[in-house]
Amino acid sequence: MTKVTRAQFDDVMVPNYVPGKVIPVKGEGSRIWDQEGREFVDFAGGIAVSALGHAHPALVEALTTQGQKLWHLSNVMTNEPAIELAQKITDNTFADKVFFCNSGAEANEAALKLGRRHAFLKSGPEKHEIISTLNSFHGRTLFTVSAGGQAKYKEGFEPTPGGISHVPYNDLAAMKAQISDKTAAVIVEPIQGEGGITPATQEYLEGLRALCDEHDALLIFDEVQTGVGRTGHLYAYQAYGVVPDVLTTAKALGGGFPIGAMICTDKVAGSLAFGTHGSTYGGNPLACSVSLAVLDVVLADGVLDQVTAKAEKIKSALAGINEKHGVFKDIRGMGLLIGAELNDDLAGKAKDFVNAALEEGLMMLVAGPNVIRFTPSLIIPDADIEEGLARFEKAVEKIVNQ
Repeated sequence: MTKVTRAQFDDVMVPNYVPGKVIPVKGEGSRIWDQEGREFVDFAGGIAVSALGHAHPALVEALTTQGQKLWHLSNVMTNEPAIELAQKITDNTFADKVFFCNSGAEANEAALKLGRRHAFLKSGPEKHEIISTLNSFHGRTLFTVSAGGQAKYKEGFEPTPGGISHVPYNDLAAMKAQISDKTAAVIVEPIQGEGGITPATQEYLEGLRALCDEHDALLIFDEVQTGVGRTGHLYAYQAYGVVPDVLTTAKALGGGFPIGAMICTDKVAGSLAFGTHGSTYGGNPLACSVSLAVLDVVLADGVLDQVTAKAEKIKSALAGINEKHGVFKDIRGMGLLIGAELNDDLAGKAKDFVNAALEEGLMMLVAGPNVIRFTPSLIIPDADIEEGLARFEKAVEKIVNQ
């Protein structure tokens, strides 16, 4: 096979992405190798997707075994892996019913449609309003960018769907002032991911639950990034003890294989009756088989418990780096969803730190212009954590000494 180059990307791809200079070709655990054989420690996890690292044996076995049996049926037929996966999800969450799709955006699209459809059937067309939060991110479809609270993602795509408003995150008073009996649903991330790794307060989520109950509105938790063990719980709502009506999950659900799901209670599931919504690839046997293997590993004894210990190891090291170099104003998050916010004098330079880290052999992410994001594998070995942090400190030194 002819070796491809980064320059070819610009020639043949729509320019909506600007990928890094290296082209990875192999991954194993929390290490990645590029075309030149250079090794990287992976602290990005494919944007919180590769929850079990790369080429995990259980996932490879599940994909290979199912790949030799049945790939696709579409929703005109059900299949064994889809039913087994739905059962495992409902057994381990608040949910009674599951809708499978291919991504977080599609899961949120389904959740928002369910919110409006449920209100329409129960109360009529006047009850259609959706409330989201500023700085949120819920996907890239036209409906989900409208629900997201970042104007940059809507620019040039207006007019976007109406009936959607936004209030400040973690501001219960603002939500109380906005919500009404016309509100069909409130959608919120328990931890804002793309918006800067900002966790909700306990009082905020409890207050949202009470307000939604008062106004007969559905409470939707977007757990696309926080789900499947990322916070040290299978889903973040379990850490807060606040139960939504609807929850969306994707990213880590397939460990790198595309799959998403909207899960909900029996109380609302019936509103998506036959013909109201669908997905050609949703519930695909390949995806569901891999996802079953992911959940088996994540739910195994000790895996979720070690997430917190590994997170503390990273946070402690970041605090040490900060003591020496004074670059962070805040280190926050939950479990292995960690954000390090840069000081004001370094505002807008998060990408510079990520680029410097790549030069040192470390793959990382940003969460906005001022926050460096850490989302490694949930089972990353301590040795890889230590090596990655050593490389990160070299990148920090390079930036501060410029």
